[in-house]
Amino acid sequence: MSASPGYGDDKGGSLGEPEYGQDPASGGIFSSDYKRHDDLKEMLDSNKDSLKLEAMKRIVAMIARGKNTSDLFPAVVKNVACKNIEVKKLVYVYLVRYAEEQQDLALLSISTFQRGLKDPNQLIRASALRVLSSIRVPIIVPIMMLAIKEAASDMSPYVRKTAAHAIPKLYSLDSDQKDQLIEVIEKLLSDKTTLVAGSVVMAFEEVCPERIDLIHKNYRKLCNLLIDVEEWGQVVIINMLTRYARTQFLNPNQNESLLEENPEKAFYGSDDDEGSKEEKSEPSALVKRKPYVMDPDHRLLLRNTKPLLQSRNAAVVMAVAQLYFHLAPKAEVGVIAKPLVRLMRSHSEVQYVVLQNVATMSIKRRGMFEPYLKSFYIRSTDPTQIKILKLEVLTNLANETNISTILREFQTYIRSMDKDFVAATIQAIGRCATNIGKVRDTCLNGLVQLLSNRDELVVAESVVVIKKLLQMQPAQHSEIIKHMAKLTDNIQVPMARASILWLIGEYCEHVPKIAPDVLRKMAKSFTNEEDIVKLQTINLAAKLYLTNSKQTKLLTQYVLNLAKYDQNYDIRDRTRFIRQLIVPTEKSGALSKHAKKLFLAQKPAPILESSFKDRDHFQLGSLSHLLNAKAVGYQELPDWPEEAPDPSVRNVEVPEWTKCPSREKRKEREEKPFYSDSEGESGATESADSEPESVSESGSGGSSSGSASGSDSEEEEESEEEEESEKDEKKREIKRAPRSEGSDESDREQKVTAKGKKTTAKASQKSASEEGSSSESSDSETESSSEEDDEEEEEKEEPQPEPKKKKSPSVSKPAVKIAKESKEMSLLDLDDFSVPSAPLVTPGNMVSASLATDLEGLSLTDTSLTPSATSPIFSSGRTFELLHRMTGEGLSVEYMFARQPFAPDNRMVAVQIQISNNTESEVKNIHIKEPKLLSGMRIQEFPEIESLPAGESTTVIMGIDFCDSTQAANFQLCTHTRQFYVTIQPPVGELMEPVFMSENEFRREQGKLTGMNEITEKLSLSGKCHSDHVIVQRVMSTANMNRVPCGADKEFRFAAKTVTTGTLVLVTLTLKDNSLATLIINSEKMVIGTMLAKDIVQALTP
Repeated sequence: MSASPGYGDDKGGSLGEPEYGQDPASGGIFSSDYKRHDDLKEMLDSNKDSLKLEAMKRIVAMIARGKNTSDLFPAVVKNVACKNIEVKKLVYVYLVRYAEEQQDLALLSISTFQRGLKDPNQLIRASALRVLSSIRVPIIVPIMMLAIKEAASDMSPYVRKTAAHAIPKLYSLDSDQKDQLIEVIEKLLSDKTTLVAGSVVMAFEEVCPERIDLIHKNYRKLCNLLIDVEEWGQVVIINMLTRYARTQFLNPNQNESLLEENPEKAFYGSDDDEGSKEEKSEPSALVKRKPYVMDPDHRLLLRNTKPLLQSRNAAVVMAVAQLYFHLAPKAEVGVIAKPLVRLMRSHSEVQYVVLQNVATMSIKRRGMFEPYLKSFYIRSTDPTQIKILKLEVLTNLANETNISTILREFQTYIRSMDKDFVAATIQAIGRCATNIGKVRDTCLNGLVQLLSNRDELVVAESVVVIKKLLQMQPAQHSEIIKHMAKLTDNIQVPMARASILWLIGEYCEHVPKIAPDVLRKMAKSFTNEEDIVKLQTINLAAKLYLTNSKQTKLLTQYVLNLAKYDQNYDIRDRTRFIRQLIVPTEKSGALSKHAKKLFLAQKPAPILESSFKDRDHFQLGSLSHLLNAKAVGYQELPDWPEEAPDPSVRNVEVPEWTKCPSREKRKEREEKPFYSDSEGESGATESADSEPESVSESGSGGSSSGSASGSDSEEEEESEEEEESEKDEKKREIKRAPRSEGSDESDREQKVTAKGKKTTAKASQKSASEEGSSSESSDSETESSSEEDDEEEEEKEEPQPEPKKKKSPSVSKPAVKIAKESKEMSLLDLDDFSVPSAPLVTPGNMVSASLATDLEGLSLTDTSLTPSATSPIFSSGRTFELLHRMTGEGLSVEYMFARQPFAPDNRMVAVQIQISNNTESEVKNIHIKEPKLLSGMRIQEFPEIESLPAGESTTVIMGIDFCDSTQAANFQLCTHTRQFYVTIQPPVGELMEPVFMSENEFRREQGKLTGMNEITEKLSLSGKCHSDHVIVQRVMSTANMNRVPCGADKEFRFAAKTVTTGTLVLVTLTLKDNSLATLIINSEKMVIGTMLAKDIVQALTP
């Protein structure tokens, strides 16, 4: 085999691959390969984009041909930062292929991939995420998680789709991230874009298929979007909705009579008429008792999937067919027959899968395929496996009206040259004879004629089938048995010889003269026979000894003696058993008296059944159904519920969602005087009623099918729609100010003033504010900018519940700025999908329990931060919610990172926890239990709190060794009655402790941490960073670091070390002209350095 030429061979260049067709002595496969791909490396190192592009095209072409190009990885990865879009796309294609193999080199470019996530081009952003998720290294799991969360909020649907694809990759790398990934999946499930739907459902199936509650609120949207989703997504969604429907709806065929519901009983003729009458009367009474009414959502699914039966994609048609088979009423299942028959004109691989499923369907729903009987006739060009499956379907469809046509077909098939197919045809004839009594004799006569066939395999298969048929009426067919006895001299197939011997032994009274002679012939050739034939010869000898001992006594003893020394232990055991049973001796037991009854007992006739009879317990169209064995990852099809689950779970967000597609119509209504008047009346008092932003945006540009499905609910709930319109309008007015010019100080003062005025609205707004805050907790992750919006909504909610809030501490303007930035930094805490909690403490002290309760839900702008210019440590003052008082049934818990050494173990991060009892009774035995930690992480629990009186709060300190990782520490917070699962997840800046060092020491250590240990970022400073004090303040609020003295002007240096391993982290910030700056972070912990750089950039940029 010679290597195929590369793209550049016509230019005189060579790819350096060995020519296998050459003489080995002249080089060939034994030549050294040190110059391999040198020309490509030179092209990649050139300064011309055209050469780089040509090289990358050739490399990708080589990958497509299966060539190994991994040695080019260093040369390719250098071009990952190339400005040419086309080159960059091909570089990412290459990296996706080899990133997992060359993990160390790929890690060097992580900062470039992260920059790629911010690229204006959506294809580059998606490719960067795809490469990042292809690097299978556990250390970058936090970076991957952060990238996925950011991509899930991307403006481009293509990037969000890529984020959904990355979720299963991250889950397979670190399954402990499941909870965070579920939050991302929940967010993406609410995406209105058809491009994302299929991918996120696939991620749902891979990560958390048991979380059926995530589907409830998105069920109708998925049904309506289904027609517009890409084909692969349609298959995934349909399969998921099939299992969902089996858990949420009642069986539409529950009131069908058992005889109609199970046609295979009549098909196999196993029930008598009386039994079927009894069975029929019982369900008919059930029909009268419980009339079935189909759930509208069940009907929605069937109606929206039916058009997909016309899809050009076979997998989509198959998916809809299995959905209808498993979910539709019996009267409606027939619609899938014609599309399935259409698929049989496709490739043989598709035919094979379709016929497997049709064979299963045709057992329970035989009537729906009968009109298409001729479509299952076999062509001579069909592969053997297709022929056998078509035979199976034809046999299942056979009944008294069409059996003559089918038997004529079978006669033709027997003349085929395909022996396996002929054998299967003979078995099919036997099944037809068994199931349809009136053609039994005809089939038997036809099979007997086949006994004279020249082909030994045809004769052998006929013997086996005849043996089964004769068991039904042996007395009427003694001539056939005699005819078969004569075949023992000619037939050499072991199963056929064994069948003949069994027949003669079982019905030896019908052929008393022939049976001994057959035994004599078998005794001659006993030692040369197969094991199965030997066993039947021993049985024949035993039966003849019991019925005709005079003629066969000596023959039987001879056969038993031969078998006594056979090599097969089964035969030796059978011989000993039979000898003791039929030849009585003094030592023989009581069984020997009943030997005749044992050997010559009447045996029931075999029932020839389809091999597909019990396959429908597997979901049709699945690999498990195809293999008839449970495949890895297969999810069982749930049983129908006995009682219908609550259908209102799917109504939770239906009003918002169904109205959102008609947004343009709503805008027109808002322009009318009616809406503007109502807005003017309520606008002055309404502050907390505004919905979360994600709800208002979730339906814009929705599909037409979505608006159609929601039209009924719009007509019924007109008044509610008016309220929604007012809410949206006021929300847009409220949010214009913070988005206009960057929310300067005067704007904030005006907003605080307006906030004070709005406290006059009490009774009507209290419930609305609670509703707004609850929906806010689930929708806070909608987009990257929603953090700021949520903060302002929290401010609006602040004055509502109680007047105590007037006592909240006053806020200075610098403190407002710092707290706002620290709020935004929570996006990098790898926990930005959790409910943002309000800081309830000052840097030095915890506030009282009553005030903590009252301040719950306040934004970070209400935190008083008083930085000390002389203190080496700047406390961020940020608190996080560990347990909400609603979830904790009155017990609320907040925590903050104390930024102080933890006395029992200085390798642990000190976490200060405030526990408040908001109930009317005391809480006892508060303690930590069952921590679930990653390898290496440790927790130093706080001492058990024996009792916490009602209305009181207490503060405790616990230590957590995070192993220099932002991975969450999961544990149970227990009381004497309840257990709550809680999570503490640190920002990267809290994993450090400050280090004091001189300028010379800083430079010396920085010189040791260069190359891959150095991360450089360029940034544009925010207008708020007008002084050195503010810059230092923001950096030290982001990370627990110490400022290092610096002689240079406009340069700031900070130093810290990680708490667990003591690894140095050095930060240098150099100011340039025009508010530009350069950030350099030096650390051996590359992941921590990368995440810290992102946090600091976020704190300093607008």
